[in-house]
Amino acid sequence: MEALEIDAIDAMSTDDAALLLGDVLEDAPDLARLVVDRRPFGSVDGLVAAFDAVLDGLDPERALVLLRAHPELGSRAPMAAASVDEQASAGLTDAEEELRTRLATANQAYRERFGFPFVLAMRGRTAVEVLPELERRVANDPDVELAAALAQVREIARLRIGLLVGGAP
Repeated sequence: MEALEIDAIDAMSTDDAALLLGDVLEDAPDLARLVVDRRPFGSVDGLVAAFDAVLDGLDPERALVLLRAHPELGSRAPMAAASVDEQASAGLTDAEEELRTRLATANQAYRERFGFPFVLAMRGRTAVEVLPELERRVANDPDVELAAALAQVREIARLRIGLLVGGAP
């Protein structure tokens, strides 16, 4: 898909803009609609700020729902196309069986500790970078980790916006 200009997104119908932005956050079309309601964005920074504002306004339960919608890294379970691309770009889909097994074990420990899957912005990373980061973060205090996971959601959103919008950072 060719990148769009921000003015084109500002001019779209609410439904079309929400559909376009629906993949920025994992399985959260309701949140994309809230972002669209903040138009006009006027700039890429304005679009990023709209996503940030929606994320800032989430109550704790909705934040957990958003985090739980993310796929486990290294999993072969069905996931959004953007997640498939991100995991493939890091080499997770082709990772050696030993790494996949270790990731599965660490993912399970993480999920049991925090109640949601490990979230990490994968674009620009390699498969071998994931496990040390997962092992480091599983030791976090639950409140610290919730903030870390939501920060990764913001980074994923920023990266996905960069693929959608011309002139994005």
